[in-house]
Amino acid sequence: MSDPAGGAAGPDAERDPQHTQPVRVVLAKLGLDGHDRGLKVVARMLRDAGLEVIYLGLRQTAESILLAVEQEDADVIGLSIHNGGHLTLAPRMVRAVRAAGLDTPVVVGGIVPELDLERLQTAGVFAVLGPGASATEVAHTVRAAAAGHP
Repeated sequence: MSDPAGGAAGPDAERDPQHTQPVRVVLAKLGLDGHDRGLKVVARMLRDAGLEVIYLGLRQTAESILLAVEQEDADVIGLSIHNGGHLTLAPRMVRAVRAAGLDTPVVVGGIVPELDLERLQTAGVFAVLGPGASATEVAHTVRAAAAGHP
């Protein structure tokens, strides 16, 4: 599932806290949202920053994302949500992760009103990145999620 043209990081890649492998992130569009241009940009940002990206693309289910996380031994799940379903879809993903006995953090990117940030945090979402987040901010947030701290 990993993109051989850009998914694997080299020897100078950002490493996980144990310094054994590059940080691995599964990126996906959960649900029926068909807007994936931003997620493709994020995938490139993260690859350029030395992280390993497993890009699942559009119309994924929580189950298909979990399967990829388990198969790829991913450190972080990145969801892109632009259709207003963040209060339903993101908590659903967090619950699925927990029900599977995993502790993989979920980072959400996309159009999320500031009023909803606290609800997403309470639901277990690690972080929310909005439009205009810089490549540095995106990579830092994913690395922090992989390391288990904000």
